[in-house]
Order: sequence, then C-alpha cells, then structure tokens
Amino acid sequence: MKSFSSSSFANDHAEVLDLALAAVNKHPQALFTDFQWFLYEARDTVFFTAASKSHFDKETLGNLVADMVALAPQLSHGFVGARPGQPFPKHLLDAITHVEEVDEFDGYPDKWVSKSPDIFERDDLPLFRVSAVVRRGGPDEMGRASMIQVRSSHALLEGSDSALLTRSASAGHGVMSDKSNKVGLGARIKGTLRGWGMTFMYVTLANILAPADKPWGFKTLALKRHRLRLLANKLGVRQRSLMFALVTHALNGEGEERHMSKKVIGAAYTMLDGKRHDADDDFFRVRALEAKFEVIDDFVAYVRKVDDTIDKIEKKDITKFQVMMNSMFRSLRALNRALPFLPGKRFWRFNGGIHVVLTLVPPHRTYGPMTHGMMEPIYCGAWHPAANICTFCPGREYITLNFSMETRHIANVEKIEQLLLKVEAMDVAPTGKVIVEDDSV
Repeated sequence: MKSFSSSSFANDHAEVLDLALAAVNKHPQALFTDFQWFLYEARDTVFFTAASKSHFDKETLGNLVADMVALAPQLSHGFVGARPGQPFPKHLLDAITHVEEVDEFDGYPDKWVSKSPDIFERDDLPLFRVSAVVRRGGPDEMGRASMIQVRSSHALLEGSDSALLTRSASAGHGVMSDKSNKVGLGARIKGTLRGWGMTFMYVTLANILAPADKPWGFKTLALKRHRLRLLANKLGVRQRSLMFALVTHALNGEGEERHMSKKVIGAAYTMLDGKRHDADDDFFRVRALEAKFEVIDDFVAYVRKVDDTIDKIEKKDITKFQVMMNSMFRSLRALNRALPFLPGKRFWRFNGGIHVVLTLVPPHRTYGPMTHGMMEPIYCGAWHPAANICTFCPGREYITLNFSMETRHIANVEKIEQLLLKVEAMDVAPTGKVIVEDDSV
C-alpha cells in the first residue's frame, strides 16, 4: 500500500483522501507508523494547559478544536468512523469538549493532569480531548478568566506539534524521514539485529520481571528562564544540562539514601535533530538518546559531569539508539500481528533500567488566533506506563517542569527549588568553557 503521512490529509486531492479513508475503514490505525503504533498500544498520553484571558464556552471551545484539526490534520484519524482530513461533525465536537465553572483556579493545573485513560474508552471518538475551566466571577487578579487543557494520545501529537499550534502554525508532519540520506548497510543490519534482540529480550524479561502497578503522581513547577540562564552561565554549562542535573540530583537524594541509584542514573532524553535519514520514523520529529549520569554528591561537580556526558554523546553518531528503537517498534508490531497476545500487558510496565526520561520540547511562544489571550506559564507533559518523566517546556518568560512519576519521586519535587536556591548562593570558580546553546531553550 502507498505510504501516507499526516500532511497528506491537509491537501485537497480527492484521490489521496479517498485512499486514506479506505485504509482507516479497514483498520482505524492503518496509517500509523510503527512508532505511532507503539505509543497508541501503550496508551501513552500528552497534555498542554495554560491560563487565558478569554472566556470559553462550548461554542468557542468547539471552534478552537476545529482550528486545531485544520492545523494538525493527524487529529482526524485513528478512531472508528474517522474521515481523514475532514472537519468533525457537531456530535463529535460535543463529545470531546468539556466546559466547567469554578470559583478559583487553586490547585490547577496539577489537579487536572492524569494518565487520561478516558481518551481510549470509546473507539469511535477522536483520540484527544479539550477542556476549559472558567472562573464564575470573571478574571481574577492575575487576569485569568479561564484555563484550557488539551489531552491527546501521544500517537497523534508530540512536543514540536504543541509548540507549532501554540504559534498558530501548521503542525502537519509530511514524511519526516529523509529517503535521500541513507543509513549505511552495516549500521542498518546492526540496528535491525539489535532491535529484534531487544524485542525478544524485553518481551521475555517484562513478562517475568515487570513490577506491579505503582502509585503514580503528577506535579508541575514553573521557573523563570532568566534565573536558569544566569545560573547556567555561572556554572559554565548548557541550560539543559543544568535542568537535567537539577531534576535528577534533587529527586535522587543525597548520602546513603538514594531514590534512583547510588552509582549511575540511567536516563533517556530527547532532542530535535535536523539531520534526518531514511531509517527515521516517518511521523515523529523527535529523536531519543540514552545517557548514564554518574552520581556525585557535590552538585557543581555533578552538573559539569552531566554537561560533559551530554557533549560526548552528541559528538558521536546520535542515530544509533533511535535506529535500534525504530527497529524494535517494527519488530514488536510484527510480533503482535503474528501473536496478538504479545507483547502482553506486563510489557508496558517494564522500563529496562531507565530511571528517568527527560524531555525538552521546543519553545512554546504564543502567537496568532489559536492562542490569543493565552498566558504564561505554559505547561506541557506526557505519561507513559512505568516511565518517570520530566518534560521541560520553555516559554518566553518561564520554563515549566512537568512531572509524571511514581509518587515517591513526586514527594521530592519541592527539593528542586531548594537545591536551586542553594547553588545560586554559592561562589563558583569559572570553568573557562565557552558554551554554545541551541535554540531549544
């Protein structure tokens, strides 16, 4: 069958839309790439939330959804009865939108964030929801008239899509791999073999060793960007290295009591990379990397070690881990087609020794009609079974830290600001390094 991408749905070519419709009529997720399939089967979800000066009701919220689907046409498929590239009828808009009045916004957005299992309860509804809470007495002293939240299957939206939609820009994907940039045959064979090996090893180990479901929590934290910029310059490290170090050091604890590891913190982190190749996923822009951060009690030494670790990883071939992961997704999907009872429910609770996932999404800067009246801080995060995730979402003035973690880690989130204050008060000898930041922070 012809390969489809989400950008195909944005054009007016009747033939393409008819072919897409025929595909999803046979199977709702027929157009998903292997990576999308993996995230859909895992019931991964993402969220976006922010306050607004605007007052929302059912009609204005429905209009917002219509604008979202026009800019991100991938939202129009993946469910039974989907018509790719077509506007939603009113009954679907009513089913996926919700407006509630509240006296105050106390406790938001934390009280709003969850695993979002309701997205998957009905297979005949779009795989996202849009909600608003509106203040009864009008805008509060901060000018907030309402708060809005978008929740979606991670199979449909990633951080770069959220950033684009925040700017009222098109979030259609196109074919994200670069077919002209070939991965070497040796690297491809090695990645494929590693992918198949990891698949069978993970499926086996997961069904034997996967832990039971653990208590889970969600929390957000907003910090001034300028504050982090000044401290990163003082320490002579990248801003993202500082953020990674603050989170992992504070959550891991000090001395003999460690919550993740006493020696090495296993982390996966994400980045956007413009050097695409033909082994990349055709939908997602993001690329995952694997890191091991040596545990050091002294924070200044630790953050500089984290910065050196990241520097060494990214000077190497950063495609290796993602090629292996894409091969693993493809292998899992093939295995599931042959044996539908695999990989099994326990598989999704097995993290393979990764203590934390650190995701830095592109800057979220409001612009245009989609986010008119929206206010910072802007919160954006994700949930994946058994994965302790911290998502960093930069805006113009704030950067938010969005935690989806075991409750034992959530209890330590408050230590991040305590650590930040402590390090800001230190006299630190300069390193003499020249730090060049990318535009992701």
